[in-house]
Amino acid sequence: MSRRPPRGEYIETDTGNKVARKATLVGTQNIMLGGKTVIQQEVMIRGDLARSVQSSSSGGTPASNTAVAIGRYCFLSRGCCLRPPGRLYKGSFTYMPLRINDHVFVGPGSVIQAASIGSHVHIGAKVVIGEFAIIKDYVRILDGSVVPANMVIPSFSIVAGQPARVIGEVPEGGHETFELRDLYKTVGNNLPPAPS
Repeated sequence: MSRRPPRGEYIETDTGNKVARKATLVGTQNIMLGGKTVIQQEVMIRGDLARSVQSSSSGGTPASNTAVAIGRYCFLSRGCCLRPPGRLYKGSFTYMPLRINDHVFVGPGSVIQAASIGSHVHIGAKVVIGEFAIIKDYVRILDGSVVPANMVIPSFSIVAGQPARVIGEVPEGGHETFELRDLYKTVGNNLPPAPS
């Protein structure tokens, strides 16, 4: 008799990451997950778009090829796409890494091409973040916003619009809403039935 559990909707890794079977992760050797991250169905992570230029100053050892690095307790909603930003570098086109810190929520249908996203960031639904944008800690980007390429969003900002601009700041004491530990616990294969 087999002791394996039945195939569920999610694959759970040793570090607690929950990856939907219907998610598309291309170039998995170039994708780093910090742990306790949820990747829902129809999410696309482009790890195949890795840096192609080798570092010559390191004595012949290849440069790090991590294309997408995601921290702990991140939540990637259905249908979002993460792809590293690209540019001309030393005469040839190459991709730079996309770094996402801890407790980052990415809403459904969003497309992210940022250089870095800080901790405790909430990105709404159908948001587009342009290449090489830098988003600091405790930022809320409202639904439908388009963050232009190379924009730097300061900490504790609320951002909206097409093109996006800072429209306010996260109120004092409003930082608890960025915690994603409880949301992480609601996703999985063998959850108790919801109370009726």
